[in-house]
Amino acid sequence: MGMTSSDVLDTALGMTLRDAADLLLQGIDGAMKAIKDRAFEHKHTVMIGRTHGIHAEPITLGHKLAIWYDELRRNRLRLQQARQMVAVGKISGAVGTFAHLPPQVEAHVCARVGLQVAPASSQIIQRDRHAQFFTALALLGSSLEKFATEIRHLQRTEVRELEEGFAVGQKGSSAMPHKRNPILSENLSGLARLLRGYGVSAMENVPLWHERDISHSSVERVICPDATIVVDFMVNRFQGLIQGLRVYPDRMKRNLELLGGVVYSQRILLELTRRGMNRQAAYVLVQRNAMKMHEQGTDFKSALLADPELLKEMSAEEISACFSIEPHLRHLDEIFQRVFG
Repeated sequence: MGMTSSDVLDTALGMTLRDAADLLLQGIDGAMKAIKDRAFEHKHTVMIGRTHGIHAEPITLGHKLAIWYDELRRNRLRLQQARQMVAVGKISGAVGTFAHLPPQVEAHVCARVGLQVAPASSQIIQRDRHAQFFTALALLGSSLEKFATEIRHLQRTEVRELEEGFAVGQKGSSAMPHKRNPILSENLSGLARLLRGYGVSAMENVPLWHERDISHSSVERVICPDATIVVDFMVNRFQGLIQGLRVYPDRMKRNLELLGGVVYSQRILLELTRRGMNRQAAYVLVQRNAMKMHEQGTDFKSALLADPELLKEMSAEEISACFSIEPHLRHLDEIFQRVFG
């Protein structure tokens, strides 16, 4: 008496997405715990940090995982906010004017089913709410893909610092028995593409005609179940991937030393500037010795110790002291305190 079909459907959708969000938040919690456990396990596992895919300066695997944990926490917060935004109902009639039912009915119904009341509605609950929900899922998927892509890079044969778990009897390739492929990570990368598409579809649903048209309905019949099921699968798969991840510290150490110590170039540069050398001149001095490793295969420390201009500024002992991992680890406790409390 006085209701429109969307009064029922949109209120029910708010309940369904709210309950789906609760399950997804539980999945994120499981993934965050797995990352936290491995972060503390490998807090001091030193590896090379890379920018542009090229060796930069040392980092630890634990630090890398702490970054992931913090990012997942932001995704969790976004999903919590989106849950609150979408957990609303409306019983306001054909164009939202309560012409045939008073607002008290809407308030009663929403209270009974645990939803907030949409303060103002047309024939439908406005779809910016749902767009926030699905873009939050798309962002979560993009973060999971970021983590998965890093694992894929670190599993490459030439790098092989990490590796997905590989069960006895598992096949990496039907044709090549030696293969151990990062199939779990690749799977996550593919599914993230779906989520981004669903996020765009949800945003396309926002500009409906007047008080409502039906163009959003067919979209939501696909993206609502699909996106929530995909995310539920992804967070649980990612949790298992992290728990079973194999770490190779010896390989990390070997890769760290691969370029003959050039990863400590900034330390030399800063020491020279502290001693009064012009920074640009110091940069040129350090760079020319670093380039000898790339162009001639000369060990960086050996090149520095043979440079008479540098030896006027620093002793051999002072140069050697710059080749230390300690400065790169000294603030780990503070970083972990910031992230994990």
